Amino acid sequence: MSALLWSGLPHRLLRRAEVGALRLVVSPSMLDELRDVLARPKFTARLAGLHTSAGEVLEAYAAVTTIIAEPPCVPVIAADPDDDRVLACALAASATWIISGDPHLLALQQYRGTRIVTPRQFWATTARRRQSLRKHRERR
Repeated sequence: MSALLWSGLPHRLLRRAEVGALRLVVSPSMLDELRDVLARPKFTARLAGLHTSAGEVLEAYAAVTTIIAEPPCVPVIAADPDDDRVLACALAASATWIISGDPHLLALQQYRGTRIVTPRQFWATTARRRQSLRKHRERR
């Protein structure tokens, strides 16, 4: 949510996806959940301040994601079964990373080979890789 409605690191990661530097994968049920969350009254003022609507935010997000067929969901996170959709989507897409601020997901640290990290952890880990690539290009 923070990537969609606020500036900051999650938003910068979303911008990287917009230019093709990252691939974001979602399932239809994840988009449905996002639609429900964006419709909550606590986001009304923020959306108005951005001169946008929940529908426009959802549409813009869907435009930069790869939407996969709904994968089967296996119960993993008893405290928040909705988080199981994220795990199922990552597994179906053979994702390398799940980038999230959700404490239930982060507590797992990894799921079937997919690392689960905060936006800051992802940025720090991949910053070294980006820096190495820049140095390699400069040598050419």
